[in-house]
Amino acid sequence: MTHPPSRTRRRLSLAAASAALILGVGAPLAHAQSSYPDKPVKLIVNFPAGGPLDILARALGEQLQKSLKQPFVVENRPGAGGNIGADAVAKAAPDGYTVLMSIDSTFAVNPHLYASMPFAPKDFKPLMIFSSSGLAFGVNPSLGVKTLPDFIARNKKDSLTFSSAGNGSPGHIAAEIYSTESGVKFTHIPYKGNAPAVLALLSGEVQAGILATPGLLPHIQAGKVQALAVTGSQRSPLLPQVPTVGELGLKGLTFDVLYLSMVPAATPQPVVDTLQKALTTAMAQPDIQARLKGLDMVALGETGPTASARLAANSARYEKIVQSTGMKVE
Repeated sequence: MTHPPSRTRRRLSLAAASAALILGVGAPLAHAQSSYPDKPVKLIVNFPAGGPLDILARALGEQLQKSLKQPFVVENRPGAGGNIGADAVAKAAPDGYTVLMSIDSTFAVNPHLYASMPFAPKDFKPLMIFSSSGLAFGVNPSLGVKTLPDFIARNKKDSLTFSSAGNGSPGHIAAEIYSTESGVKFTHIPYKGNAPAVLALLSGEVQAGILATPGLLPHIQAGKVQALAVTGSQRSPLLPQVPTVGELGLKGLTFDVLYLSMVPAATPQPVVDTLQKALTTAMAQPDIQARLKGLDMVALGETGPTASARLAANSARYEKIVQSTGMKVE
């Protein structure tokens, strides 16, 4: 059956219009991806300024600005164990102009600790796990103890106070493991980030803390904090005289903090590829390598399935710890 010429012409016109519409929508998107970035990029750090995450984010932002020729602006949005800043990125446009700089506990601990979360880990796509660092078990010198066994003996007599970077932070989960492994109780005092948790330890507001080594390192070296142990599987090159928790019989306390970046899950792959390539270049720069060494961090540079698998393994481990220790958000 043949259609009248007028009907055929109408169908062809409609098809052409539809194709033009599809191309009209697709062309700007393709152009936006190919020209990325063509405006400033915001790096959301979900912990306060001054901590190791913030220091690393600012150093990487400078390198990204050089290679991608656009400003990379760091904005700190701390609170709720990193949830506030992460939620802001989860709800941002998935266009590569809002990037989260975080640590793994936001994704590996918080989902098991908080009764409700404003976002789900599936709302994100990992860009890169930059590096890892251990924790240092430090005490205020006024306590008068110089070894972990002495500290445990004192803690068995008195309930001592521990600072952390917030509920669900590595320092919180480390203190809970310490309590379980040593059979002693403690009072947890959460702060809004590693830097204020360190300041509380320095001032004597709290007596102890198992905190990110980069933040404690200068104070340990200056004699303002007494280091009892480190949580890495090996001794820190910057604190070679300090034993590992494994050496002292607390093997369950061995773990590292991961420093990473995420974008919203729907971010186009070409944009992700551009950021990952620039980050890989940045991580290889002598300035960044020196900064990592000074922060007592191990460079990783993991992306894609490798990064996802590491985060999934940490999440499974910390879920068991949260359940076995009865950790709670206070």
